[in-house]
Amino acid sequence: MKIQGSVALVTGANRGLGKALVAALLEAGAAKVYAAARDEKKLPAGSSRVIPIVLDTTRPEQIAAVAERAQDVTLLINNAGAMSSQNVLTAPRADLDADFVTNVHGTLGVIKAFIPVLERAPGGATIVNVLSLTSLASFPALGGYSASKAAAYSITQALRPALKAKHIDLLAVLPGPIDTDMVRDLQMPKTSAAETARGVLAGIAGDEEEIFPDPMAQQMGALWNKSPKEFERAFASF
Repeated sequence: MKIQGSVALVTGANRGLGKALVAALLEAGAAKVYAAARDEKKLPAGSSRVIPIVLDTTRPEQIAAVAERAQDVTLLINNAGAMSSQNVLTAPRADLDADFVTNVHGTLGVIKAFIPVLERAPGGATIVNVLSLTSLASFPALGGYSASKAAAYSITQALRPALKAKHIDLLAVLPGPIDTDMVRDLQMPKTSAAETARGVLAGIAGDEEEIFPDPMAQQMGALWNKSPKEFERAFASF
C-alpha cells in the first residue's frame, strides 16, 4: 500500500508504539491521521494532519461513532492492546477476560465497523493488526496474553479471504519486545517504538501479510518459518 496520501486511523495512539506510528505516518506523507485513544487528555496533537479522536475499543458504541465520523479512512491500524494476565495457572479469570476483550473482541469490533468505510476506498484499503511474536507460540510467563494474541492472529487469518474479496488487505504485525511502558519489567532486549514503527510502515508499503518489524522479530520469524516447534521451544526457554 502507498502510505503517502493515505488517510490512517491508529488505535491506542496515546503512547508507545501507537504514538510512534502516528509520527512515522506523518513522516511518510500520510494526508491525515486519526489518532484514537481512550483518554482524551493524552491524545497526540501538534499537527494539522492529526485528528485526535476518543475511542475505547471495548465499547461498541464508541467504535460505531468513530466509524461514522472517520468516513475517509483508507488505512486502519489496530494497535490498541492489553496485557493484564500472565501465568495461565495463576491469572484471575477477570485478567484473562480483559486481555481477550481488548485484544480479540475489540480488534474484531473495529474491523467490522470499518468494513463499509474501507470497501469504498478508491484503489483498495489496508487493515493492519498489531499482534506479537507470542501469536505464534506462547511466552509461558505471559501465557494468558499470548493466548489472546494467538486468537487475534487466528481471526486475522480467518478474515483475509472475505476482506480480499472486498479489496481490503489484512496484514499482521508480529513484533518482538518493544521498549514501552507495557513491557518495562521484562528483562530482555527491546527495540525502540520509533524503530518498530518504521519497520511496520515498511511492511505495509511492501504488502507483507506477516510483518516482522524489528531485529528480534526477523530472527525469530526466520526460525518460525524453518521450524515452528523449535520456535516454541525457544520461547519456552525465556
